[in-house]
Amino acid sequence: MVLGLAPGAHGSNRTGRPFTGDASGNFMYPVLYETGFANQPTATDRNDGLELHGLYITAAVRCAPPDNKPLPEELANCAPYLDREIEGLKRMKVIVALGKIGFDAYLNYLKRRGVIKVRALYEFGHGTQYWLPDNRVILASYHPSNQNTQTGKLTRKMFVEIFKKARQLADD
Repeated sequence: MVLGLAPGAHGSNRTGRPFTGDASGNFMYPVLYETGFANQPTATDRNDGLELHGLYITAAVRCAPPDNKPLPEELANCAPYLDREIEGLKRMKVIVALGKIGFDAYLNYLKRRGVIKVRALYEFGHGTQYWLPDNRVILASYHPSNQNTQTGKLTRKMFVEIFKKARQLADD
């Protein structure tokens, strides 16, 4: 599972599919294709033929928040939807958390389910990996936002490494 922040106002809000039709998706989908999670390197609209392989993409928040900074209340209001999505992913082995908000959203899910008691044991940092008590692994990555990719905070090479690791862990 890839867990992002929220639908992009000009991307998935418009196209109806996460990371589709925006700069983040233009950065992410070629990497998903290269690492075997997608059948093509582009995502332009819901009818473009894209198929994901062994991957589910969702977001911590259901609507595009102002300045991509959801309020705690928004995260809390959307948590039941995220919980239901995750509960339906019975064979999920790996979570790629995009950004600290995605990372914290998954840890909060684990706390609500009683899988972990505290989040403090898990610190966000690009490339960090934690085996969780439920035998799943979380991989943290900087979010593929335009701000992160254009400044070099997240490079293509860094992102490819995350998804190569996710592929390896998922296949084990």
